[in-house]
Amino acid sequence: MTVPVGSEKVLAFLALRCRAAVPRPLVAGTLWPEASERCAHADLRAALARLNHRGRQALDVTAAEVRLAPGTSVDLHHVRRTAQLLVDPTAEPVGAAGVPGAPLEIVRVLSAELLPGWYEDWALSEAEEWRQLRLHALETLAGRLRTAGRYAEAIAAAQAAVHAEPLRESGQTCLVLAHLSDGNLSEALNAFTRYARRLRDELGLDPPEHLYRLVSGCARASGTATPGVSAAREPPGAGSRGRHATVTPAGEEWQGQRPAPYPGRAR
Repeated sequence: MTVPVGSEKVLAFLALRCRAAVPRPLVAGTLWPEASERCAHADLRAALARLNHRGRQALDVTAAEVRLAPGTSVDLHHVRRTAQLLVDPTAEPVGAAGVPGAPLEIVRVLSAELLPGWYEDWALSEAEEWRQLRLHALETLAGRLRTAGRYAEAIAAAQAAVHAEPLRESGQTCLVLAHLSDGNLSEALNAFTRYARRLRDELGLDPPEHLYRLVSGCARASGTATPGVSAAREPPGAGSRGRHATVTPAGEEWQGQRPAPYPGRAR
C-alpha cells in the first residue's frame, strides 16, 4: 500500500518497538527532532490522520500513546528472532548439528538491510543494530552448515556475510574455511586474495596472520603451487610478528616482506 512519508515514518518507528506502547511525545520528538514541541505534535497528528484504512488498523492510538495493534504482523520480528536463536549459545539447537530448516531461505532474509536509504538518526541506529545481529547470525549459520558437511549452503551463508561487510575479518574467515572444507583450495585462495587486496587498498592493512597461515598452510600441505601466497620472510630475531602477506597485481609473485607504508598511514 502507498503511505505518505510522515505516516510511513510513524509505522516504521512503531514496528521497530516490538509492540511496546510509545508515548506520543517520544514519537513526535524522535521523528521530528528539529521541530518545536508544538510543531512536532502537530506533525504526528497529521501523519496519523493521513493513514489509510489499513494503516489505521495496524495501530492502536490513544491520547497518550501509540503502539502496534494486536494481530499486526511484522516480518522483521520473525527474522530477528531467528537471528537471535542462531547466535544464542544457550538456545536449543534445531535439527542436525544445530542447523535450522531451509537454511538458504534464512540466508536470503538475513541478507536484507533494514530501512535502506533512511538517514534519520533513529533509523541509522536500528539499521546498525540489525546489521551486527545478522552478520553474526550468518557467520554462525555458515559454521554450523560447514560442520554438518553442507558446504554449498555454508559458502552461501558466508558469501552473504562478506557481501554485507567485505572488510569484516570473521566473515572472510568463514568463507575461506567453507571453501577449504569443500575441497576447493583455489576458491579459498581467490577469496583470500580479494580480501587482502581490498584490505590493503582501502585501509592500508595486511591480512590477519591467522588467515594467512590458514591458506598458506593448506597450500603447503596439499603440495599445490600457490602463485598468490608465499612463505613470509622475516628479519633475524623478528619472531612471528614479522610474518604477513602482501598483495600484488594478478600474475606477479607475492612478496614476503613488509610493504611500503600506505598513504596516510603512520610510519
